[in-house]
Amino acid sequence: MLTSVEMCAGAGGQALGLERAGFEHEALVEIESSYCKTLELNRPKWNVLARSLCDFDATPFKGIDLLAGGLPCPPFSVAGKQLGENDERNLFPEALRLVEECRPRAIMIENVRGFLDAIFEDYRKHLKEQLKKLGYETEWRLLNASEFGVPQLRPRVVIVALKKDLACDFEWPAVSAHNPATVGETLFDMMAANGWRGATAWRERANEIAPTIVGGSKKHGGPDLGPTRARKAWASLGVNGLSIAEAAPERDFVGMPRLTIPMVARLQGFPDIWQFAGKKTIAYRQVGNAFPPPVACAVATKIKQVLSISGSVPKRGLRMIKVGHAQ
Repeated sequence: MLTSVEMCAGAGGQALGLERAGFEHEALVEIESSYCKTLELNRPKWNVLARSLCDFDATPFKGIDLLAGGLPCPPFSVAGKQLGENDERNLFPEALRLVEECRPRAIMIENVRGFLDAIFEDYRKHLKEQLKKLGYETEWRLLNASEFGVPQLRPRVVIVALKKDLACDFEWPAVSAHNPATVGETLFDMMAANGWRGATAWRERANEIAPTIVGGSKKHGGPDLGPTRARKAWASLGVNGLSIAEAAPERDFVGMPRLTIPMVARLQGFPDIWQFAGKKTIAYRQVGNAFPPPVACAVATKIKQVLSISGSVPKRGLRMIKVGHAQ
């Protein structure tokens, strides 16, 4: 079994994908207590460390197979001010510090499409140069979740860096030969769970994949499906995006139904058994900000193939002591 350390683990989307690919997590670092509770709720044996990435020392995990994570998106998101390296939420410097401390064999980082904008060309070059100094060759690619079976239009940048002697063997995963199921096909059984008479007609109307699910942040965004433009896209599929529902429509419901947290989670690629801790707004934010597990699994599987070819590093027997949640 190959080993990994997860940065900014969130609600476990990327961590779950890595697990499916065959990685065993030695530590998952996450600052938000509700997200940590979600991780512990679903995987009690995972070593979840409730702390800021700035307070995490990766030295005990030196020689880990994979350092992975979804770093905060606001510094590069077109929905924000795109301050990049000048944004206090930019954690790429911390990620580079962790790379130097634990010297992983491979690195995998997810971020928003805005990371590839022309305004950040110098920053991307800087990041690549810093990783090269540490002995890694770096590539990035824009991947769309819909190309990996996720019923959602969700473009994300994935950065992969491998030690120089491994980099030439890495190949990006192939995309699916078929389009994913539509929103109607994906959620029909959930919409019909309470006997809603309009479920079949709704399934026919919701005949496209979902627009990008927007999770929002602490300062902006609540339990709704995004800004006005996003809600219009949802409305075209027969979905009321103004808020999130507690349950599926009742038998005689008339109008456009709202999605529940489990419905949104399924559209994000989570398994139905995955639970989210916290009230509706907090739970929705966890789902909306997640990296779809199928995409993470596809990339991690390719990384695993490269690492397996060269042989796995023996277990070090080192493990950070699990601590309680930060107050």
